[in-house]
Formats: sequence, structure tokens, C-alpha cells
Amino acid sequence: MKPSSLMTFTLALCCAQSALGVERTSRLIDLTHPFDERTIYWPTEDGFKLLRGPAGVTEGGYYYAANRFMCAEHGGTHIDAPIHFWEGGQTVDEVPLRRLIGPGACVDVSAKCDADRDYQVTVEDFKRWETANEATLEDRIVLIRTGFSRYWPDRGKYLGTSDSGQAAVAKLHFPGLDPAAAEWLITRRRIRTVGIDTASIDHGQTRAFPTHVRLFRDNVPALENVAQMGKLPADGFTVVALPMKIGGGSGAPCRVVAILESAD
Repeated sequence: MKPSSLMTFTLALCCAQSALGVERTSRLIDLTHPFDERTIYWPTEDGFKLLRGPAGVTEGGYYYAANRFMCAEHGGTHIDAPIHFWEGGQTVDEVPLRRLIGPGACVDVSAKCDADRDYQVTVEDFKRWETANEATLEDRIVLIRTGFSRYWPDRGKYLGTSDSGQAAVAKLHFPGLDPAAAEWLITRRRIRTVGIDTASIDHGQTRAFPTHVRLFRDNVPALENVAQMGKLPADGFTVVALPMKIGGGSGAPCRVVAILESAD
């Protein structure tokens, strides 16, 4: 690389880091489960499939490998676009980047979820976070830590059932966000996005998915199956959640990363 090109590249990198608030001493935490044969999907969906293609040294003397993959939009660490449960809502490619990058908050309700697999996170849980951290959830990407990520990829422990098919849906037991709390986050705190470390932002025993409906009515997307929230502090980090940009998609696999502020 020429000196002038190296200088340009370095300047661009520094500008990108500054824009995201990333310092050289910042820590990066990957909040994404890998996509492979163990990836958890909704009981009615097929799993992730990696179709192996050619791999080896070619006649030209260089190594070459190329595979294909197949998967549903909703499975693994992914984003739910508003169109998923709201007619006329934004599709994946229409979700503004501002909703996908921003200051994060990790609300830990794992103790309550350990006591009740069907727990629904309440307004009081969020108010308690604000009091404890002397901060507001205003304009944040709010991540809800139920602690269920530790069960991944055990379907039985994670979902409440290891069964597949439509009949298995009634057997799902995992925590979610109460629709009244979703209403509060939208109208009182105007959050950017909400995420959770379970298979759905609605709890497993839902039938009408009211939390999805309430969020998506206001074009607030949801991140599901988020990983490793136990490594996050309650406050003091930035979230970057970039999904595959599927035109017209109702959801997409998503790489979610937390950037922790550097220590003074």
C-alpha cells in the first residue's frame, strides 16, 4: 500500500472509530450466536443448512472455497422488522440505521426468570434499572437479559420443549416483554430498538403476540436470540446491530456487537 493510501485508510478508520465512540482501548463483545446445524429456530421452521461446495487448490494453483446456505428469516440471532407483525410496517431494508446503532442498556431480570420461565418483564423492572444506574432509557437500544442464553443450543432448556412442528408451539416456555412495558418504552422513553436473549420478544406462552404488535405499530424493531449479555455492564456501552439487508424481508440474521467504553 502506498504511503498516501495508507494515510487515507488510517484517517478513515480513525473517523469511523470516532463516529461510533470506539477508542483503541475499547472492548468489543460479540452478542451473536453462530449459525450452524445447532442454531435454534422456531419449532415450525427448518434449521440452518450449510451446503458445502468446492474446496481445494484449483488448476490455477490458488485455493478456493465456496458454500451455500439456507435458512428462515427468523432464527438464531436475528432482527424482527416491523412488517413481521404490522401491515405496512418497515421491512428489513427500510429500518433506519439510527435504530440499529446507538447507546445501549442491559436490563438484568435473570433472577426473576429463573423463578418463573414464563416471566414477562414489567415497567417496574425498567424503572428499577433507571434508579439503580441514575440514568434514563431514553433513546437507547434496550437489551433484556433473562439469562436464557446460557441454555443455547439445548432446545429443550432454551425453548421449554425439544419438540418440532405446530404442536410444539403450545409447549414453549420462556420469558418475554410484557406489552404494557413495550408501550411504556415506546411512548415514555422513545427507545430505538429492544432486544432479548430468548426466541421471541413475546413470552413463550403467548397466543396473539401483543408485544410484537405494539412495538411494530411504531416501527420499533426487535432483536431476538441475543447472546452473551452476561458479559455486559448495565450501562456504558454502544450497540451495533447490522442485519443482512434483505429487500422486503420481515426479518434477517443479524450480527450484534457491543462496544464497551474504555476505562479512565
